[in-house]
Amino acid sequence: MINPADKVTILSLVMQADPIVKAVMAALGVATLWSWSVAIDKWMQFGELTARAKAFEKEFWSARSLEDLHDRSGDRPSDALARVFAAGAREWRDSERMAQTPDTIHLVQDRCDRLMIAQIQRELALAGRGLSVLATIGATTPFIGLFGTVWGIMNSFTAIAANQQTNLAVVAPGIAEALFATALGLVAAIPAVIFYNKFSGDLDRFADRLESFSQEVGARLSRQLSERL
Repeated sequence: MINPADKVTILSLVMQADPIVKAVMAALGVATLWSWSVAIDKWMQFGELTARAKAFEKEFWSARSLEDLHDRSGDRPSDALARVFAAGAREWRDSERMAQTPDTIHLVQDRCDRLMIAQIQRELALAGRGLSVLATIGATTPFIGLFGTVWGIMNSFTAIAANQQTNLAVVAPGIAEALFATALGLVAAIPAVIFYNKFSGDLDRFADRLESFSQEVGARLSRQLSERL
């Protein structure tokens, strides 16, 4: 508990706080740093995903043939759209050894679509890593701060009982300590919620882009499969 005679500063609130409140403040500080590190990582990740997606879409539409594009992208492409394309293109290339009938063409098309959908789900799971951390921090840190607040106010009432006084100078440090824990909880929660909403929107837009691209790939594959008949 802070001595009422001492000048109350942010540093004094932290250094002289109750051990439980100190633990709460430390946890909130870690949560704040964690949310910002995740946010910076996701910001860079989505920026890179968008840039690579634009580049591969341009390459996809400028390619003379799907065979040429598949050979250039390789078996282990480094970006999401290329991996979605490769998932369907591998099945399409393997189908060249099959007898070309309307039934087999339809079967191959269905397999290509399913493989691309499965790859899209893997790409979205990869792109969405870390969002649960932001959601958890945004949802829990206000309550962690509230716990520190309640504990600090309890200490203030304890100080009143111990000093047999209701002087504001006796309870003010404890109340300030308690409210500071609440403020730290909000400092951790508000950016986490903003980041979560922002990156959730980015993930939804990226999902739409992958699905649209898979449909475009499916249309080109279907056209080339039909040309084999």
